[in-house]
Amino acid sequence: MLARTFRVLSPFHSSFSSRTMTTIPIQNNPMEMSIRVKLTNQFSPVHLDIFNESYMHNVPKGSETHFKVVVVSSKFENTPLLQRHRLVNEVLCDELKNGVHALSIVAKTPSQWEGSSKVTEKSPACKGGFGK
Repeated sequence: MLARTFRVLSPFHSSFSSRTMTTIPIQNNPMEMSIRVKLTNQFSPVHLDIFNESYMHNVPKGSETHFKVVVVSSKFENTPLLQRHRLVNEVLCDELKNGVHALSIVAKTPSQWEGSSKVTEKSPACKGGFGK
């Protein structure tokens, strides 16, 4: 059985490894907290990563507008990838209407996760980002 893993990583990693570690989410990130609570409640993930990638875009420092989520859940069994993405988007519809501009989704079953490298690559920089 997989252990539940939650982590908050520095946005400056070139790639994100999947070491199992538990951290307490930072309280001053309300959008990230909302995303974490909703995905946890809806999917009971065995692994959940939430990366705030806003720093890679032309937004004020500390923004919560661009996220990547990695959700590993048995609730994705026998569900096509496109439908998994739709399910995540439905759960986060309020966040997408109220501040989240972009959401990158990795949605896997536990067996897919176990068979993978468990490394989430850093997203490419926005062409208009970094204060341009």
